[in-house]
Amino acid sequence: MELFLNVVLALTSVLLIVLILLHRGKGGGLSSMFGGAVSSQLSGSSVVEKNLNRLTVFAGLLWTICIVGLGILIKA
Repeated sequence: MELFLNVVLALTSVLLIVLILLHRGKGGGLSSMFGGAVSSQLSGSSVVEKNLNRLTVFAGLLWTICIVGLGILIKA
């Protein structure tokens, strides 16, 4: 179980790095390469950016669960 959590932790760490780098900052970002430049007039944010936010939050939650799980396994 510990090995599985370590592997998932490593994968989610790399995934989080990539997802955070894809986010659009103040001056634009890498997300505009994938259609993020075309934004909706009503919401002010593109569908790509919203989905990127959801993926980042999901990966962050998975990363947090792995950290807590590893902490419990190592302490026990």
